[in-house]
Amino acid sequence: MKLILCFGLIVALTACAGGGGGLRDLRSNGSGPDEFSVMPARVLVLPDNVTNLPEPTSGESNRTDPTPNADVVAILGGNPNALISNGIPVSDDALMSVVNRNGVDPKIRQTLAAEDAKFRLRQMRFGFVRGQNRYFSAYARQALNAYSELRRFRNAGIVTPTAPPQ
Repeated sequence: MKLILCFGLIVALTACAGGGGGLRDLRSNGSGPDEFSVMPARVLVLPDNVTNLPEPTSGESNRTDPTPNADVVAILGGNPNALISNGIPVSDDALMSVVNRNGVDPKIRQTLAAEDAKFRLRQMRFGFVRGQNRYFSAYARQALNAYSELRRFRNAGIVTPTAPPQ
C-alpha cells in the first residue's frame, strides 16, 4: 500500500512540473522578449511644465538614448570611439577615399530606377497587354539556374554545400 501511495505521489508531482500552471508560467520560456531584463537608459523624469515639452528631433540624438549607434557597437564588442560622424570606422578612411575618388552621385537611386524602368519597357514588347509589372520576365535571361550551377561546380571538382532536392 505504501509503495502504491509513493508511486501515486511521484506521478502527481511529475504532472505538476509540466507547463500546466503554477510559478513556471511566470518565467520567460524563451519564446519572446523578457520584459524584466530591459533596463532604462536613464531615470525617467517628469517635466515641470507639460505644455512646454521639447520638440522631437528626427534623426538626431534624444534625451533618453543620446548615442544609440555607439551603444550597439560597444555591446557587440567594438570600440564606440572608433566611429566618425557618418558611422564609418576611422580604420576605413583609406577605403572610403578610394571609393569616393570619382565623386558620389547623390541621385544614384533615382538614376538607377529610371534606367531599370527603361530596360523593362524595352524587354516587354506589348507590355500593356500582359500587365504593367513584369519584372521577373524582363530579367529572366539574366537569372541563374541554381541547380545547373551546382551541377557545373560539382563537375569541375569544386566542393559545394548540399542543396535541397529540386
